[in-house]
Amino acid sequence: MTTWIIDPGHSELQFKVKHLAIANVTGRFRVFKGEVRCPEEGFDGAAVHVTLEAASIDTNNPQRDGHLASPDFLDAVLFPEIVFVGQLYAEKLTGELSIKDVGRSVSLDVEPAGVGIGRFGDTRAGFEVRGKIDRKDFGLTFNVLAEGGGLVLGDTIALNFDIELIKSH
Repeated sequence: MTTWIIDPGHSELQFKVKHLAIANVTGRFRVFKGEVRCPEEGFDGAAVHVTLEAASIDTNNPQRDGHLASPDFLDAVLFPEIVFVGQLYAEKLTGELSIKDVGRSVSLDVEPAGVGIGRFGDTRAGFEVRGKIDRKDFGLTFNVLAEGGGLVLGDTIALNFDIELIKSH
């Protein structure tokens, strides 16, 4: 069994959602941790466990971030963690994503970026993970009507994760 740890200093968990159906709002989670346990040297069949701190949401707008962490959306006080548990097979990461204690099955595309040796001799591996979820599937239903009659927020959230792992000894 080989264990890899997510390096938060060289990883980013980013999301995008439509605003007024004309532009994207991009954000990220600043605080997260995770590990990948591989049955052999490769990553096929690896067990993945990632935890994000809901209150660490960051869209570069403190007022909006406070609203996103509020009971209208993530309710970070009552539900402090967002959790993903899954397995990696043939460039697909499939598992359960839990937001506000609502778990749903998700499947994300994975593109390996390679394996290399870090500055201090540690083995590192990189991955790009992409996918989409419907926020309403997780009870994130808050929305308001815009002046023109459409909804302010889109339902689809695009997930874009750039992950760097460090092999644990």
